[in-house]
Amino acid sequence: MIKHAICLSTLLTTAFVFSALAVSPADAGEKADKPAMVYELRTYTTLEGRLPALHARFRDHTLQLFGKHGITNVMYWTPVDKKNTLVYLIAHASREAADKSWKAFGSDAEWKKVRAQSMKDGKILTGVKRQFLTPTNYSPTKSGGLASLVNEKGVVFELRTYTTNDGKLANLHARFSDHTLSLFKKHGMTNLIYTTPMDEKTASNTLVYVIAHKSRDAAKESWKAFIGDPDWKKAYRNSIKDGKLVTKVQSQYLNATDYSPSK
Repeated sequence: MIKHAICLSTLLTTAFVFSALAVSPADAGEKADKPAMVYELRTYTTLEGRLPALHARFRDHTLQLFGKHGITNVMYWTPVDKKNTLVYLIAHASREAADKSWKAFGSDAEWKKVRAQSMKDGKILTGVKRQFLTPTNYSPTKSGGLASLVNEKGVVFELRTYTTNDGKLANLHARFSDHTLSLFKKHGMTNLIYTTPMDEKTASNTLVYVIAHKSRDAAKESWKAFIGDPDWKKAYRNSIKDGKLVTKVQSQYLNATDYSPSK
């Protein structure tokens, strides 16, 4: 449970509490007031029993150092069904700014000291995965970082990745923009951010997005209701008249860490 919890109804009604850099919540398809920032999704895997040490390092030092070097802290999660893993989302003004910030962060004397101290009892990480993302034109959050969400106990986030057939990503975007986001909302899901990767290999066939649910059980009920909705069935049928869109769907449920930004 994140500190300073507020009523869940407020979360589901407003969806976002923007940071100092953020713009007002935008409806699907509305243009952002500022150029969209670049998001970076990172997944860290730790050695057995070393996740608490990684959390302590982020909680006590890393977030502050990220801010010092121009990296916007967005959300930090641990997977519901996967041990020894930290998943987090940060934002940069641009891809070039990201490279500059990471270089400065890696060279920071304070970071070097913190890193060394955190590994006195042994190595922490066994693997790091990173993915740069840009918001879609229908994403509720496009500019200034994702809203900092404050949740009641039980609220879960869901990170989903869709891989499409060649040439079908535009059709998938159209389906989400015109139908899926409103139907998700109808069935109790909170739309947070929708993105496409910047990597050339996946930019043309991948959608990555994050939604929130009142609870894991609520997620099951919401998905069941969504799939059974006649409006969804119609939208789905119409979208695949010229061929199937999606070839693979990956889903991961996440809990926010106690140090994930709350304001």
